[in-house]
Amino acid sequence: MLKRTPLIAGNWKMNKGTAAEATALIGEVLSKSEGISGAEIVVCPPSTVLYTLKGILGGSERVALGAQDVYWKSAGAYTGQLSPEMLADAGVSYVLIGHSERRGRFGVAEPDFTEGILKHFGETDASVNRKAVAALAANLKPVICVGETLSEREEGTTDGVIQAQVEGALDGISTTQMTHIVFAYEPVWAIGTGKTCSSDEADRVCGVIRAALSDLYDAETAGTVRILYGGSMKPDNASELLVQPNIDGGLIGGASLKAGDFIAIAKAAASLPS
Repeated sequence: MLKRTPLIAGNWKMNKGTAAEATALIGEVLSKSEGISGAEIVVCPPSTVLYTLKGILGGSERVALGAQDVYWKSAGAYTGQLSPEMLADAGVSYVLIGHSERRGRFGVAEPDFTEGILKHFGETDASVNRKAVAALAANLKPVICVGETLSEREEGTTDGVIQAQVEGALDGISTTQMTHIVFAYEPVWAIGTGKTCSSDEADRVCGVIRAALSDLYDAETAGTVRILYGGSMKPDNASELLVQPNIDGGLIGGASLKAGDFIAIAKAAASLPS
């Protein structure tokens, strides 16, 4: 079986966004990750501290820098947006695209998020595709997020939802470009809720992603793409998830805000049998 290097990516979300907070956390991550090999580590902080962390990481081979979103235009009248070129200049090498929260799909109830407010987020498969294409053109590596809500799972439409999101994200992307793409399966109902897919089911759905890639490209290409699990991975369940054949790492939310927990997951990934 092809060996894919595990990737552990920490999504800080809207946390640790001041220079002091980010500096303290990344210092701990760097210290605790010393000596780890066999797994790739990425942190995705708020955009306010990207340049701060670029200065601290200084092209570190141990920890790479990621962004939480990107826009598909290089410049223009797009208030509040960040272009791929801006992110590259800030030291970013990976970028999350299509995270469920950017799509307006939340696992935890948000009572004040009415239908009108949810339109604020507005990410669609079409915008995910534009962002992925633009990121690749700027030599950024997209981490494309896909996943189903609780209602979709209960309706039995999980596989169809995943397949449609994968196909929509990759429109016009070549086989060669696929070597730079990572996918993350995030069951929306397991994000921030403390719920976790069983390891077997998480692996099965990651297998659905891989099968979709095989249909779109070929089995060899599908076999090279790393697929992360992104639903409440923690130190106590990381090994059980990471040992699954279709899971190549984790997109870590809450646990990435505690350096000890985050690096414990990275160590679990690094210790997988070759």
